[in-house]
Amino acid sequence: MAIFEGSGVAIVTPFKDTENQEINYEVLEELIEFQIANGTDSIIIAGTTGEASTLTDEEQLDLIRFTVEKVNGRVPVIGGAGSNDTRHGVGLTRAVEATGVDAILSVTPYYNKTSQKGLIEHYKAIANSVKVPIVLYNVPGRTGQNITPESLVELAKIDNIVSLKDATGNFGQAVDNLRLLGDRLDIYSGNDDTIIPLMSLGAKGVISVLANIAPKATAEMTHAWLDGDIKKAAAMQAEYKELIDCLFVEPNPIPVKAGMQLLGFNVGPMRLPLTDADQAVIDRLAAAMKKVGLI
Repeated sequence: MAIFEGSGVAIVTPFKDTENQEINYEVLEELIEFQIANGTDSIIIAGTTGEASTLTDEEQLDLIRFTVEKVNGRVPVIGGAGSNDTRHGVGLTRAVEATGVDAILSVTPYYNKTSQKGLIEHYKAIANSVKVPIVLYNVPGRTGQNITPESLVELAKIDNIVSLKDATGNFGQAVDNLRLLGDRLDIYSGNDDTIIPLMSLGAKGVISVLANIAPKATAEMTHAWLDGDIKKAAAMQAEYKELIDCLFVEPNPIPVKAGMQLLGFNVGPMRLPLTDADQAVIDRLAAAMKKVGLI
């Protein structure tokens, strides 16, 4: 069984407008309820969109623990626990498992990178340290590291490596993944502009930035495909393309947090080195959100 099918939100982390920018748990609870009420199938906490790279381990664990408690089993919770240091990654993954998450999102090692052999050994060490399911996160644009289809074949032999978040944008590689892996790994699109194209190659759904501001539409789009309404799914992908593009005119999650503010959620500032959206980005985003009836 897949961890989820349909729309998983890579949820933002709201911060307070204070000197230390503490996590705003009151607003996070609002966001969780907003997502569940609008049909989101899974919540992915402490990922890229959640600014996990600016969180201390203690903050990250508290954030994930709070989310697990508030969701209370209504949808699966996937907690981010990646690292470019395998020892640190093992320890963090064990600690995140202890929060009660349904799965772990584990990004490829970044900055120092590694060979494909080292990548396989990295993930073996992490997966063998826990029992919880692992979602591999392949995002070469951020990490400089690609998990090749051949490496995925080896990693899929590990029992609790069950899924892949594919943010490569490489459809040739996606076809090779399907050819070599079949249904041995559940694939999720990591890019909102290619949700339906990747689902046509066997993906189960999306781990989405768009779903932060358009949870109902993202869930509807993915479930239209899953229910066999290909025409509707494709039309929705096209309808939301302009808004999706707006969400990435500056580094994620700068625009989507601005979008949350436009919806009335006080998600607070970005943590440096990210800065808040420029007014031109906000204006463009607001226009795109109005076109699809969000504001």
